Amino acid sequence: MSYERGMAAIRLEAPDEIPHTQYVTHPEWVGQLRKRAGKPDADVAELLDFDFRWSTAGPNIGRGRWTDMGHAVWMPDGSDCRPSVESPFKDVEEIYRLDPVQEYGPVDFQAQVEKYQAWYDEARRGTGVISGGTYKSVISYAIDAFGWENLLMAAGVDAERFGRALNRWADYLLENYVKAWAATDIEVFLTHDDMVWTSGGFLQPDFYRTYVFPNYQRHWDIVKDAGKKVLFCSDGNFTDYVDDIAAAGADGFIFEPTTDLEYVCSRYGQTHVIIGNADCRILTFGTKEEVRAEVKRCMDLGRDCPGYFFAVGNHIPPNVPVENADACMEAYRAMRRR
Repeated sequence: MSYERGMAAIRLEAPDEIPHTQYVTHPEWVGQLRKRAGKPDADVAELLDFDFRWSTAGPNIGRGRWTDMGHAVWMPDGSDCRPSVESPFKDVEEIYRLDPVQEYGPVDFQAQVEKYQAWYDEARRGTGVISGGTYKSVISYAIDAFGWENLLMAAGVDAERFGRALNRWADYLLENYVKAWAATDIEVFLTHDDMVWTSGGFLQPDFYRTYVFPNYQRHWDIVKDAGKKVLFCSDGNFTDYVDDIAAAGADGFIFEPTTDLEYVCSRYGQTHVIIGNADCRILTFGTKEEVRAEVKRCMDLGRDCPGYFFAVGNHIPPNVPVENADACMEAYRAMRRR
């Protein structure tokens, strides 16, 4: 069963089959999977028998200032295209002085716990293990609130004052949302934070080590004390910071193909959950043989790691040829036995 496989891997118990998850925005492929299964209303997690389902809550706060940088087109009909909105923050002083309690308002803590618990009670009826957690954790908050230009300007002009502003957000998130998740029955807490670019860190290493990782640790101490496992997820290449993230208390990592799977498996393969990192570019532009070779690369690296989950790094978007998406899943199934 997918839940049992997923939890066995999260507990580092090495299930007989390597578990998996995917992130899919490919309506044509999903439609074909439904047709083949004779299940017109099934979601992709059921169709592909996911062992883990990636899930966080924003938090999506309906008041205060936020920046919308828009969304590029992925879907064939362009329905996901969203134009950018100019940042409401006019200078770095507004960022440095921001008080999250005043900006975003108080939170009814018990109501938040009840909301999260009700969501989880409903969500866990599906396949696999499902996480709770936060999406706008530290750097991703700054992206959503300030926009890239203001974020980089604030960090460049006065890194210390910018760091203190992030600390205040981390305090607000901890008291109102992280502790609320910790009070629920979730088994896995996921911190999402896009803290790096494809090429690696875009802030000074000392900044991450002073203002980002200590905030992760404060959050994770709370949820780990409540008996939850902690997974960390970021886009981009965070190879240089895997050790810092592990030291802060993460029980596992979810990452794209730019982060070094070989390094992570060699250093943390016996002690941590590892989810990833087949290259979605190979699925998009490669041959079926190249897709199979990419699946084999990941499975060979992860096979002896008790907490390894196969996944395509980033996700499977609509421009992936259906035959390559099928080849990926066929190769995974053929290789998943330990």
